[in-house]
Amino acid sequence: MKLYYTPSTCSFAPHIVIRELGLDAELRRVRLGAEPLVVAEGRDFRELNPLGYVPLLELDDGRVLTEGVAMLLHLADLKPEAGLAPAVGTPERDELHRWLNFISSELHKTFSPWLFHPEYGEQAANVARERLAKRLAVVERHLADRDYLLGDRFSVADAYLFTIADWTRPLKIALDPYPALAAYLERVRARDSIAEALRREKAP
Repeated sequence: MKLYYTPSTCSFAPHIVIRELGLDAELRRVRLGAEPLVVAEGRDFRELNPLGYVPLLELDDGRVLTEGVAMLLHLADLKPEAGLAPAVGTPERDELHRWLNFISSELHKTFSPWLFHPEYGEQAANVARERLAKRLAVVERHLADRDYLLGDRFSVADAYLFTIADWTRPLKIALDPYPALAAYLERVRARDSIAEALRREKAP
């Protein structure tokens, strides 16, 4: 299995899950831009993903998965005994899907591209910040009485939420209005999987 990633992007979420599960996966760093490149191979990344964005997961059987939510669910189901995703057909699984979709559509796509591309202008960034504040407030209320999104156990949704919500740091978005979220981010940051994924991504 190969994970195509770029540091400080949403590809960190499946990388966390790979470390949580102890899976054997090769990392392939991608340099994003107008002509995205698989760094070690000098290969045009668009040969794998025509849209040129990460993450991308190349499976052992040669199949290619794009889209982070699909990867997170696939990885969790490789080792169901690890409990990173509730069993299919349960109310808890429905709740997992709800949060994965919320993070993807309401958080991820509010942060990116609007807050990472100054060329879109300050007006677009201000609209995104206002929209984001309302959505972070939803997360704040939910985390007020629990350690993780699904209760007392870490799941793939937490790997995704941590990755996206932690973008508040480089963007200098204050978390003072969201103390439960701030505590959550520090709690997740302390997991061994986070440290290991960061170490691997910083390796030459």
